[in-house]
Amino acid sequence: MVNVVDGCGCDDEERPTTEEEAVADLKIGGMALRDGVLLQSAGHWAAAVRLPDGSLRVRSGRKPLLPGHDSLGRVPVVRGIARLAESMTVLAPARRSLGRPVLPQEDPAILAATVGSATLGTIVRRRTKSSPLAGELAVAALTLLPALLALRRSELSRFHGAEHKSVAAYESGDDVHGASKEHVRCGSNLIGPLLITNLAGGLLLRGLRGQRNPLATLAVGLVGVGSAVEIFSWMARHRDHPLAKMLLAPGVQVQQVFTTREPSEQQLDVAQAALRELLRVEGTTGAAGAAPAAPAS
Repeated sequence: MVNVVDGCGCDDEERPTTEEEAVADLKIGGMALRDGVLLQSAGHWAAAVRLPDGSLRVRSGRKPLLPGHDSLGRVPVVRGIARLAESMTVLAPARRSLGRPVLPQEDPAILAATVGSATLGTIVRRRTKSSPLAGELAVAALTLLPALLALRRSELSRFHGAEHKSVAAYESGDDVHGASKEHVRCGSNLIGPLLITNLAGGLLLRGLRGQRNPLATLAVGLVGVGSAVEIFSWMARHRDHPLAKMLLAPGVQVQQVFTTREPSEQQLDVAQAALRELLRVEGTTGAAGAAPAAPAS
């Protein structure tokens, strides 16, 4: 599952000016790849994958930013959509640089589960008229569950765990083996906010009879996503607030049960290689960055 660059990720903050501040303040996000890990900061991305012969391939680059990046970052709701979009802009250059089918969407089982669940959700939304609330809850379950089950059975969940452990160890300075495979800023924790905003958006569309209007559906969907990211950012800043804990609970449970598993030593090595490379291109050093970056194949 993608970690938005504000969740297990990176706020668009002003870049620190000293090396010591950069080590302490660098925010890192990322996602699991097929046989690897992709990490990103506000300015760069780095990816590492394990090749069939057992060697590592490590690549990195500057992160593409949307036009008007600074202006978009000051507009509530819009900045959430922009932040998610920028988190995804690294996928194409990373895929080209790695030269392999590494994206989660390129896993046939996960692609089939995602398409199937989205189709089922659309059918249920259009046919459930007697109880809008029950219909929207059913859509949420049908949209999530098949993809989560497919993810659980794949190695992506182990690489997701490796990504979290590496980021958590970097942030805390602790040993990577003892770090948690769940992360409070993981994109999985968008589930709680998205359930709320999707439910509100679905009920609004039903009330306005706009379910069959593609433009209305798109607009409500975008506002829902942007609003969910705003809530998510608030949760990350107020983790001890009772409401934040309640909204975090579904995402944490999803991480524990579906989206993360304990990685192998080799999978941890891949995540650490991606982290070292990201720190190298950022020009910083840290707990995981003390060792030299893994060689690119």
